[in-house]
Amino acid sequence: MFNDKFKEECGVFGIYSNKKTDVAGITYYGLYALQHRGQESAGICVSDGKNLHCHKDMGLVSEAFRGDVLKNMEGMAAIGHVRYSTTGSSSPSNAQPIVSRYKLGSIAIAHNGNLVNADVIRELLEDGGVIFQTSIDSEVVLNLIARGAKKGIERSIVDAIQAVKGSYAIVILTEDKLIGVRDPNGIRPLCIGKIDDSYVLSSESCAIDALGAEFIRDVLPGEIVIIDKDGLKSIHFAEKTKCETCAFEFIYFARPDSTIDGINVYTSRVRAGQILYKESPAQADMVIGVPDSGIAAAVGYAQASNIPYGIGLIKNKYVGRTFISPSQEIRERAVSVKLNALKVNVEGKRIVLIDDSIVRGTTSRRLVELLRRAGAKEVHFRVASPVVKYPCYFGIDTPHRRELIGSKSELEKIREEIGADSLGYLSMEGLLSALNSRNFCLGCFSGIYPISAPLETDKFHLEKR
Repeated sequence: MFNDKFKEECGVFGIYSNKKTDVAGITYYGLYALQHRGQESAGICVSDGKNLHCHKDMGLVSEAFRGDVLKNMEGMAAIGHVRYSTTGSSSPSNAQPIVSRYKLGSIAIAHNGNLVNADVIRELLEDGGVIFQTSIDSEVVLNLIARGAKKGIERSIVDAIQAVKGSYAIVILTEDKLIGVRDPNGIRPLCIGKIDDSYVLSSESCAIDALGAEFIRDVLPGEIVIIDKDGLKSIHFAEKTKCETCAFEFIYFARPDSTIDGINVYTSRVRAGQILYKESPAQADMVIGVPDSGIAAAVGYAQASNIPYGIGLIKNKYVGRTFISPSQEIRERAVSVKLNALKVNVEGKRIVLIDDSIVRGTTSRRLVELLRRAGAKEVHFRVASPVVKYPCYFGIDTPHRRELIGSKSELEKIREEIGADSLGYLSMEGLLSALNSRNFCLGCFSGIYPISAPLETDKFHLEKR
């Protein structure tokens, strides 16, 4: 298993239909297309107009929905979630969607992101007698909505969302409504599509494409979209909004066939590779990319340098991101179980190896060793993002700062640690140019976040010790 990558956040999906549609089946395939965003648990909640029916389990989408589970989930609207835990432990009780009953009926919520003030609000709610069933921040939002129920669902959601701070792309399901919410900084993506007469909400456009649906638009920062029998309506709950999407969505997390806020992920990665060559050229015989997220940047580097692009690392497609090994030592060695060098291509050659990022440096070192053992004469490591120096507090499970190789070592020291002949990173200016120079959340590179970050902690900071 890779130990040198930021861990994914979560993926959310929702659908509302005015006619008889297999909403559970569509949500299943929507989540399948978003599986790269989380592999710990999966869940779907369906509304039949009167009641909510939910099924969730640990594991991949295909593991959570075995047998006839979906056949018993008929309705006119649904939401779904794939999870990698960024707050709260990985356990069945923390799987989403979360379903509850309140004054107005039943409600379910699924959330991608991280609320930085959730622990404070949670404590206030508990002091007021509220009982929590999970240790995740999504349940905080659910309880805030329930407290304001007498104002009606729309007003209570607006009030609840204005009380929380952080990153969030949320889908909410009631008996007769599908609701989507995106934070005022747009840190986490959320978009709208249409399949026949049905509206869909999705973390990424690739899920909309996978279903043969039509992409409509992105949910705007600070926007609530409410979908019911009357169609779609919008509420803008924040006065000051600024689209600062997480840059790592484009660098690593999102599927290359997604487009987020008007920027195609694949194109931006190719541009990053082209700029990386201009900023950090190398004399070599072949450019290779680390599968999968380094490949597009490697294509761009090869185009700009006129060095041939080739396949140098073979990925074992049957070892998923949930691959487990029994010890740290074996886990580090197990890089070669997931990736192996293609000796016939790299032997005797000077190689430029492109990866999207370096977090701890452990996997980077193993990949350089793999190429050298396969006979590579030189290995020049190039990184299609700036140096990762700070943790993320907004929906990515990152190591403590002390574990980030870029926070404690200069470029030459990093090069020595990973064993490369040379090392080069994309500059901040280069990254912004690849992303069309808009505003983005760059906190993991600069330490400057769109929202005040909490004291350094880990993903279990919401757990009751």
